[in-house]
Amino acid sequence: MLRWISENYRTFLWAFALAMAVWISAVTSADPDETRALTAPVPLQIVGQDPGLVLNNGVPTEVEITLRAPRSVWNLIEADPLLVRAILDLSGLSSGVHELDLQIQVDARPVQIVSAAPHTVTFTLESLSTETLPVDLSLSGEAAIGYQIGEVNIDPLNVVVAGAQSQVQKVKRARISVNLSGIRESFDQTLIVEILDQDGQHVEGITVSPEFIHVTMPVSQQGGYRDVAVKVIVTGRVASGYRLTDISVFPPIVTVFAGNSELVNTLPGVVETQPLDLQNAQEDINTRLALNLPDGISIVGDQTVLIQAGVSPIESSITLAGERVEIVGLRAGLTAQVSPTTVDVIVSGPLPLLDTLTRQDVRVTVDLTGLGVGTHQVTPRVEVLISNVVVESILPNTIEVVISLIGAPTIPVTPTP
Repeated sequence: MLRWISENYRTFLWAFALAMAVWISAVTSADPDETRALTAPVPLQIVGQDPGLVLNNGVPTEVEITLRAPRSVWNLIEADPLLVRAILDLSGLSSGVHELDLQIQVDARPVQIVSAAPHTVTFTLESLSTETLPVDLSLSGEAAIGYQIGEVNIDPLNVVVAGAQSQVQKVKRARISVNLSGIRESFDQTLIVEILDQDGQHVEGITVSPEFIHVTMPVSQQGGYRDVAVKVIVTGRVASGYRLTDISVFPPIVTVFAGNSELVNTLPGVVETQPLDLQNAQEDINTRLALNLPDGISIVGDQTVLIQAGVSPIESSITLAGERVEIVGLRAGLTAQVSPTTVDVIVSGPLPLLDTLTRQDVRVTVDLTGLGVGTHQVTPRVEVLISNVVVESILPNTIEVVISLIGAPTIPVTPTP
């Protein structure tokens, strides 16, 4: 038996190699390899970092990866992109400049990593540094006239900044900013902290704890001052065919003052303007009016208010009945009969314009350019000689036209009632 095997082992090897080749060919043809890039970049994971060190320069957040794998493996990766990972392992590294190759891991087999971009990363590790800073409050602007601001409270009073030592050394100030321009109510807000260098520029790559500061400050009105609403007094009516669309006043609230605070306290909460005359108005009104104030009370700031009144014509529509149809564009040697000979036209527009509209302002035509002998259905065209008047519809909207040679007998057309 051993002698027989020794004499035929080469035949066994050739048979085995041939069988393997056939099997590989069959598998490859059914599940061919494909080389392509992942449809989405892979997030870069950083592991092994010493908690006392920080990365101080830009490390890519994503990696472009190209793989070679059978189609079945590609189906697995596309169904679960987390099978592919890009890792930057910082284990055992101390502070300083380092250059490392990224580790690409694929939890599917078989697969070949063709390329990764970037493949190598250069970065700097620095010692983690922290510093406690007092919070500076920067106030700008002034409260509204007649208002005063009480004691400002901020909570907390200090923040802790952390980051790479070189960045923390740049930090000179922790600031919050409040704009008080025109403030009339007590201030109660949570504001973000700004971390600045000696030139007042923001320092990047720094974490702040806490990120937000709670700021409160009471705002109260001084004695003798009071805010009151402005009421517009109107006289007269706009012109016939027009309507008043709106009236606005600026400022809608004014501050008044009296040496005797009891005087302002007796006001009803509104002050009236001098009368706004709308008599026969046909266009928008922009004017300034004084206020009617009791003796001993004055207005703070501008002594007049701006009044804007919108005046626009009333929109309406009318029907022009029996407008005669004119023929245009008829070739020489031809004659034409239209049916019906008149149409009704509905137009819309501002009522004052419609009241002045006459038949001479409207023209109805049928254009027979290029039409020969026979019966035709033509859409009439309406021209209105007054702007801002719109044609809504024509009744009927189609005209029958019979064209014949001059001198030839024609069939009478019975006008449509």
